[in-house]
Amino acid sequence: MNAITVTDLSKTFLVKQKEKGMKGSLRAIVHPKTEEIKAVNQLSFDVEEGEVLAFIGPNGAGKSTTIKMLTGILYPDGGKVEVLGIDPVKKRKQLAYEIGTVFGQKEQLWTHLTPYDNFRFFGAIYDIPDSEIGARIEELADTFELGSFINTPVRNLSLGQRIRCEIVASLIHRPKILFLDEPTIGLDPVVKENIRKLIKQMNRDFHTTIFLTSHDVGDIEKLCKRIIIVNNGQIVLDDSMQHLKYNYLNKKVVEVKLHEEAELPVTEGIVVLKKNGGHIKFEVDTSILKINEALHYIDADNMEDINISNIPLEDIITQIYKAEGRKEAVL
Repeated sequence: MNAITVTDLSKTFLVKQKEKGMKGSLRAIVHPKTEEIKAVNQLSFDVEEGEVLAFIGPNGAGKSTTIKMLTGILYPDGGKVEVLGIDPVKKRKQLAYEIGTVFGQKEQLWTHLTPYDNFRFFGAIYDIPDSEIGARIEELADTFELGSFINTPVRNLSLGQRIRCEIVASLIHRPKILFLDEPTIGLDPVVKENIRKLIKQMNRDFHTTIFLTSHDVGDIEKLCKRIIIVNNGQIVLDDSMQHLKYNYLNKKVVEVKLHEEAELPVTEGIVVLKKNGGHIKFEVDTSILKINEALHYIDADNMEDINISNIPLEDIITQIYKAEGRKEAVL
């Protein structure tokens, strides 16, 4: 059964254009020139109940506009949306009781209140009886390990602690779908991993459908089984994470700082991106060569520091665009 069904969804905005030499003129103010921007252009996709979906793309691709239409914040110009069988345009309030949202860059918690008081406040908003709210808070606080700071004002929490509380606040009414927008932004690697584990646990324990947007390859790779990539308001790719990994996520970037300058031998699967004295940055194609095999070409005693990371998501998206463009050219 589908949790979300989107059919030919479209949204257009009128954007004012700046005219050369017209700055501050009366005509430019009274009769400004406008341009139609198609933010979302006949988008169609389904999301199954309990699915964890990555919905990604570059800035301006139409991601935020799509999410706002799915949650009833914006009205579409054309097409149809059903979220849990509800039309967000006609029954936004009813839908609000069934979904939750977490935006990594926007706070929904009152910072002068403790997490516990915030949770009780959100419980009242969602009409949860007093006889039930305490048990729900206790259950979620235990799951997300909030016990040591649940009575500390939110303004005194670390970013990682706050994000965990934001997620709990969005779950207090037991939503069937959770929209996550950059949930790990600004977090250090250890906290990111903890948040990802909690999201996976939430999906497993509560069968919550997760609709995720993120620029972090790690979020997508470790959480999602399916990915939709959009650009210019249209779907560029809708595929399984397994297929995407095989074709696009098989490269890692390795940065090594050496005590003494050394050269990497010419080896299949290794591309040197940058070299400056004892600092070497290179790309490893793990479908050809494993990371540990690549590191054998560097003297361990000469190694001062090392960092291994995914290639930027923007680079992956660019590769996909080029591949899709080549397919269209052939067709």
